[in-house]
Amino acid sequence: MAGWGETDQSSVPGAGTVAEASWIDVQCALSVLERLSSSELEEMYFGRLCDQTVPSEVRLPSRPESGPVARRLVLSVLESWDLHQHLEAGELLTSELVSNAVRHAAGRTIGLQVSRKPGWVRVEVRDSSRALPCMIMAEPRPVNERGRGLRIVDDLSDRWGADLLPRGKGVWFELKIRELH
Repeated sequence: MAGWGETDQSSVPGAGTVAEASWIDVQCALSVLERLSSSELEEMYFGRLCDQTVPSEVRLPSRPESGPVARRLVLSVLESWDLHQHLEAGELLTSELVSNAVRHAAGRTIGLQVSRKPGWVRVEVRDSSRALPCMIMAEPRPVNERGRGLRIVDDLSDRWGADLLPRGKGVWFELKIRELH
């Protein structure tokens, strides 16, 4: 995942590799990405995330409108993989991770990955900040206040965590799945 002001060819339309791209190319590619509508982003990325043979990351603009896009993408992937029992948890947990990335990281984009390995499905949201998340253990606040997202992630996922990356971090959750043979 490229950090703020960088790009790679993973999913930004019109961008080459980091070595080939000039600063103008990077800014142009980010500008194109930021101008795409939610439905255009979903249409562009759906097939890429559903392909289990190649791990893939898609980029979304770091803006509140990307939350619903990420949720719908994850729902579509889970449905295409016949993991209907995990739709509700996958949607809610994705929403929490994307909201945190948009709210707390300073980058222009966030990355989204959905992967499957035997017995598990994993959703990861990447951003350009290297500040790791921490769960607030204080007394519960009124329902309308912020700060409970990671508690929800901890309660609903089978496991979750955060990994430092060369240019940021990835925060992920995993759900245990029953493989049918």
